Amino acid sequence: MLNFSPNELTAKEKKKFLIGSVIPRPIALVSTRSNKGIVNIAPFSYFNIVTYDPPIFSIAVQRTETRHKDTARNIFENQEAVVHIVDANNVEAANQTSTPLDADESELDISDFTTIDSQTVRVPGLNEAKVRYETKLYDSMVIYNEQNEPTADLLLLKVKHYHIDKSIYKNGYIDPLKLNAVSRLAGDDYAEVGRIFPLERP
Repeated sequence: MLNFSPNELTAKEKKKFLIGSVIPRPIALVSTRSNKGIVNIAPFSYFNIVTYDPPIFSIAVQRTETRHKDTARNIFENQEAVVHIVDANNVEAANQTSTPLDADESELDISDFTTIDSQTVRVPGLNEAKVRYETKLYDSMVIYNEQNEPTADLLLLKVKHYHIDKSIYKNGYIDPLKLNAVSRLAGDDYAEVGRIFPLERP
């Protein structure tokens, strides 16, 4: 077994060990809106459920040289976002939204996504996602590195409205194979849902 202390590793090694071992990671495709009305879309794999009562997601948005990314800045300014689940049908378009753009440019112009009005937030949703959640900012935390520099924003988003495509829904449950969600691995690698097996809880 190899053993490392964080202070023995470079920043790249810390990242590669984490994203190479904490797999598969679900991907949130997040749409937000700037004060100027620009729709921003970006994928995040530092994403998961915190609790279902109330329904809350966590998303960690890494900073660029201590500066907020558009997603975090828009959420802080307007308190709203729509979270979409990435699946095999929209993963290529979702990947396109990771292209670095200026704050006054929209990823809608470089991807195949089209929008639909939300019911409880001003941020539009994306038609091409089978699952989307309208959310509002519940709480947040700034993450600092050992040099006391802000490196990420941890956002807690409370679900205000659910949208589930009829094609994947049956008797109160979502069919995982019909959703065909895509997860993030390391580097350029992604994964689809593979073998599914049950285990009874003790």
